[in-house]
Amino acid sequence: MEQITTAIPAKKSIALVAHDGKKSALTLWCQKHQDVLSQHNLYGTGTTGHLIEKTTGLAVEKLLSGPMGGDQQLGAKIAEHEVNLLIFFWDPLASQPHDPDVKALLRLAAVWNIPVACNEATADMLIASELMSQQIHRTIPDYHNYLADRLD
Repeated sequence: MEQITTAIPAKKSIALVAHDGKKSALTLWCQKHQDVLSQHNLYGTGTTGHLIEKTTGLAVEKLLSGPMGGDQQLGAKIAEHEVNLLIFFWDPLASQPHDPDVKALLRLAAVWNIPVACNEATADMLIASELMSQQIHRTIPDYHNYLADRLD
């Protein structure tokens, strides 16, 4: 498939997700980086979004809980270019009943070439980057031309 270049805006739309065993770590991380996060649009799955909003006062657009479809809602927002950065504190030591949804979410982040942090150290590096406040370019699949070629 051909690729095109598109922009991630200076004001990012950030998805915040955490497995149960990592919710407190993500909440603390959001408190630590509240000033930067307040400059961007935030999305969160179910309980995670509520916890972040309650503890930080940040506005979070809350979706369904991950196992109830929230991971898939975020995946759709990534595919529709509404979310352009994913912070997902996942718990690699715990079994997750919705693991296929999690893998699909991470796959979509890779397909659409958005920055992803799956742990605190990587999230710290992303949030501290000078690119957090700048428009950046990325290559993505040229899906519209792909479809046009198939329908001709």
